[in-house]
Amino acid sequence: MNLIRLLPSVVVSRIAAGEVIERPASALKELLENALDAGASRVEITLEQSGKNLIRISDNGVGMSREGMELAVERHATSKLPDDDLFHIQTFGFRGEALPSIGSVSRLKITSSARGSNEAWSLKIEGGEKFPSEPAPRREGTEVEVRDLFYATPARLKFLKSEKTELQQCIQVIERMALAYPHVSFLVYSDGKPSRKYDAGTHTQRIAAVLGKDFTENTLPIEITREAMSLSGFAGLPTFSRNTASEQYFFINNRPVKEKSLHGAVRAAYQDFISHTQHAQVLLFIDIPPEEIDVNVHPAKTEVRFRDGREVTGMIITALRHALTGAGHRASNTVSGSALNAFSSSPISYAYAPRPSTSSYVREPAAMLYQPLPQARDTAPEQQPDYQHFPLGAALAQLHETYILAQTVDGFVMVDQHAAHERLVYEKMKNQRGKEAVKTQRLLLPEMVELTSGKVHAISEHREALAEIGIIVELAGDSAIVVRELPSILKDTDIQKLIRAIADDLEEHGQPLAAHGAIEHICETAACHGSIRAGRRLTIAEMNALLREMEATPHSGQCNHGRPTYITLKRSDIEKFFGRTG
Repeated sequence: MNLIRLLPSVVVSRIAAGEVIERPASALKELLENALDAGASRVEITLEQSGKNLIRISDNGVGMSREGMELAVERHATSKLPDDDLFHIQTFGFRGEALPSIGSVSRLKITSSARGSNEAWSLKIEGGEKFPSEPAPRREGTEVEVRDLFYATPARLKFLKSEKTELQQCIQVIERMALAYPHVSFLVYSDGKPSRKYDAGTHTQRIAAVLGKDFTENTLPIEITREAMSLSGFAGLPTFSRNTASEQYFFINNRPVKEKSLHGAVRAAYQDFISHTQHAQVLLFIDIPPEEIDVNVHPAKTEVRFRDGREVTGMIITALRHALTGAGHRASNTVSGSALNAFSSSPISYAYAPRPSTSSYVREPAAMLYQPLPQARDTAPEQQPDYQHFPLGAALAQLHETYILAQTVDGFVMVDQHAAHERLVYEKMKNQRGKEAVKTQRLLLPEMVELTSGKVHAISEHREALAEIGIIVELAGDSAIVVRELPSILKDTDIQKLIRAIADDLEEHGQPLAAHGAIEHICETAACHGSIRAGRRLTIAEMNALLREMEATPHSGQCNHGRPTYITLKRSDIEKFFGRTG
């Protein structure tokens, strides 16, 4: 017979520690939160072997008395709930679990002096065993040392990742805290060497120091207030997206959080602008009354629940879409940087022009050679508008009948004609839907498209969505449909290819899409098939018309899948490439 018994207190502590302290970064996070809650303006962090051997946090906060320090290492002892109110939490910590949990799985030493006191005290806990406190040299604030993390629970060590991965996790914790507290200086050492230094300053300075120049130059400012809530921060340009959501930063009342609903709101805001495989870069600070959120969801305190989640996510979507609309045709400058790097890292082959006896030879990178169009040679320069002063410049020629080359006053622009026109067609379709009935054109001879029964079923499930954007179809049995009308903007489209592509996409989802999602999805596919294809030769006038329309159309800096539609290179960049500087 199995007897029910109470577990020893040391085992209880280690079980609890497993919920709070999963890895070195978890212990680091808890100690940093304590330092910031103590009002520190300077924090020094030392790591050895990615935190497994040593985590040391020194701060200049208010410190602790001997009695307070001895109580702080007891379970569920805290100074942060003066009114025992879990719904008006103003601090990081409140559960009273961090220090005893860390002490139960490591060798913990705390040295502290209460502000205004002339004495300091030190306290040790090893594997859950508490030692008597002792006098210590006078110091400002508190220093916490965590040595040999998980030595008391060696099985946990086996689940840790490589030192590089664990160190990166620690750095991410520090960076998030640094972003939330720009007025606090952070100094980080790793294995005896300086690793990070963030001086106290403004929010803008801290963001640039932590996230870098690319982030500050390729994001859009956000600021919105709704009653008692406010949202501020930065939204990345669609072409500044990443393969993962690791560079989406959310802060609720300065608390770094990981909340699925917030990631979902960002994805909804960017759904028209980037592929579903890409993730926008954002930095968002949400200020909300404490009673409107519940941070007591998980011991790690990185998850939250909102009293009115729809109001929060709606505010995020509205602010992000407003910022993106204001960006116009702008694309991230990292696209141009990538192009320069590609040029610099590729071997250069030279094409030599025929060498007349009276002139020296000319040489250019083979990738940049182009054949000017007849219109460009035959039209007198004085008859051409001075488009060089426009953002996307004056069209000069096509490269491989796919890319438009345009000259600006200080460089040149290269445009992917299909990607750019695809975006323009998509925006036109959206505007028509939003303002008036879509203009359609009835086919003189209805087009029959043969499909599999599954694809016919998918089309049938979304006939209303198709009709809303001007594609009118009828079923013709189980293996075909008849197309009777098309949007006027798609009058020159290959109907067979268009309908098959839409059917393929709709069938792939396996179930009817929500009305809005289905319409947007169909618009994207239709825009792709209704746009200028690669390989089509354009006149100079057509190219310039496309450039001017891009300049006047929001979001034309990226195609419907988030890829850039153009790159810009400055003349100074080109001169560097050819070694003409200095």
